[in-house]
Amino acid sequence: MNNTVLFYIVIAGVAALLLALFQYMYKSKVKSNLKYSLTALRAITIFGILLLLINPKFESNTYYDEKPTLVIAVDNSESVSYLEQTDNVNSVLDAISNNSELNERFNIQRYSFGKSVNSLDSLSYDERQSNISEALKQFGEVYANQTAPILLLSDGNQTYGSDYSYISKTVGQPVYPVILGDSTVYSDLRIKQLNVNRYVYLKNQFPIEIITNYNGTESINTELKIWSGNSVVFRKPLQFNENKTSEIVSTALTASTVGVKTYRVELTPLTNEKNTVNNSKNFGVEVIDQKTNIALVYDRLHPDLGALKKSIESNEQRSVSILKPKDYLNTINDFQLVILYQPNNSFNSVLSEITKQKLNSFIVTGTTTNWSLLNNSQIFFKQTITNQTEDFQPNLNRNYNTFIIDNLTFEDFPPLKSEFGNLEFLVPHDVILTKSVNGIDTSQPMLSTFEADNTKHALLAGEGLWRWRSQAYLNSESFNDFDNFIGKLIQYLGSNKKRNRINIDYKSFYNGNDDVIISAQYFNKNFEFDNSAALTIVIKNKTDDSVREVPLLLNDGNYRVDLSGIESGAYDFTIKHNTESVSASGSFEVLEYNVEQQFLNADIDKLESLATASSGKAFFSTDINGLITDLLSDNRYATIQKSTKNIVPLIDWKYLLALIALSLFIEWFIRKYNGLI
Repeated sequence: MNNTVLFYIVIAGVAALLLALFQYMYKSKVKSNLKYSLTALRAITIFGILLLLINPKFESNTYYDEKPTLVIAVDNSESVSYLEQTDNVNSVLDAISNNSELNERFNIQRYSFGKSVNSLDSLSYDERQSNISEALKQFGEVYANQTAPILLLSDGNQTYGSDYSYISKTVGQPVYPVILGDSTVYSDLRIKQLNVNRYVYLKNQFPIEIITNYNGTESINTELKIWSGNSVVFRKPLQFNENKTSEIVSTALTASTVGVKTYRVELTPLTNEKNTVNNSKNFGVEVIDQKTNIALVYDRLHPDLGALKKSIESNEQRSVSILKPKDYLNTINDFQLVILYQPNNSFNSVLSEITKQKLNSFIVTGTTTNWSLLNNSQIFFKQTITNQTEDFQPNLNRNYNTFIIDNLTFEDFPPLKSEFGNLEFLVPHDVILTKSVNGIDTSQPMLSTFEADNTKHALLAGEGLWRWRSQAYLNSESFNDFDNFIGKLIQYLGSNKKRNRINIDYKSFYNGNDDVIISAQYFNKNFEFDNSAALTIVIKNKTDDSVREVPLLLNDGNYRVDLSGIESGAYDFTIKHNTESVSASGSFEVLEYNVEQQFLNADIDKLESLATASSGKAFFSTDINGLITDLLSDNRYATIQKSTKNIVPLIDWKYLLALIALSLFIEWFIRKYNGLI
């Protein structure tokens, strides 16, 4: 409360007293001692009202102690149990829980992590991936405004995510790795990495690159073999010693038959080698007998051309040629699909040939599109020509039912620039994206698909597609989601198959640590998406003929089942409706590989590097007492006294209002009782 407010309060007090004296003392008819009581009551009333008008504010400070937080993050991946460290984890957790000084000094928060972070209820050590960097990043965000050292109980063997030894600045907290694992160095052979294309073409050779590692001091001989079933298709002798610890082996195999082909790479183990699991690795390729050739026809260079080519060719089954209209007409029979980028007058002959030969097409329009030409060259849609452009945001139509759209919401995607005016379809069509301006959906189509005269087409009203691909990368640090979306659109346009009431989305084979997810869409007889269907997947193991049934759950507009953790092998599956005779079938193969069993020791160097960079310190699980002593003696983790300031205006003080009302009532009662009113 400042001096000005105090001055006003004094003035209010004097004014209240003077007014009360004037009423009851100056020429007053009240002669008894009642006038003094009435004067006091009237002064209180007037002073209270004036105080409410001045409304002074009162400050109060509340002090409290804030203890630092101790974050305990436990690696719940399979490698911890594989390295026989579960007892050490339990002993560390028990030592922390039973230390009264540590519990008094810190607020202890416990978490477990594998591929994602969870609250620590119990440890199962069944996580098939470990992402240490993502766990540390999340802890840094949650405890950004607190003092919160992190105890990381892990073997340091990360199988997923970015390198965690370089993210200490992002975390912003000291990290104390508790190293789980043996520091003893054993002689070990290992297939560190295997590079091979997922798709190959019939009768073609496909390259294989194998990176082999040796950990040891002796000179040894081994042999690398590649098996196809029970036959060895490649072999090479290898030699390693203390100085030569790695060798890259490159070869090529021939794809002779169509379908999924599995192979096994194997290093002959050493005598008494402790870990032989990492001596072999399975891989698969899908052999296809045809490549989809796509023509991207343009007359004006634009970044969208490169973005489309990159997205489409992310699937090795597809090839994109960027051509001028005349060049495309000369090679029109070489392509299964044509993309027309911003057609203008030079596209006249191309549009005529597409109509004449009944070709599937994908038209992308923008600021230089000749809409007059487009309106006159086809009978599927008409655009009102205004010669004005506008920036439109995309809105995803979650009821789109032609193919499955995963992982993209388009909510934060940049706007596309397109013609301002009404776009009207003259044939039945399905809208994927609508236009919105300033958050208001215009219901105008931005991206649509339609079928007419036994052909399939798509129309995108807007240029700037390259920004969408960049935004998808910013959102997920990967182009995969956007590329998959474009890939499904191209797959739909490149095929003339009839629509099914159940559409399924799956891979032909999965690596052992992949998420085995199968998605489906179910449509009623009018081909409208049905979100109340009961779907079941029946999975049959081809090896032992065992059958398993799992219900599909509705998730983000798709029916989905997660089969992660399923045993390796070949499977047939059928997705069926529980009450109708509608089904769709497929097959896939899960390759045997467990990345968490590829390690023999803890990654001590990387954990110590993380500790040093974050101003923490690394400890082995056998030295938990040293860790506790270090935490208790570190002055950075002292309890901090903080205060909160609470400012309350007088007008919120209900007791003053009650006092004013009470004084008025008593004054009225006295005057009434004594016949003064």
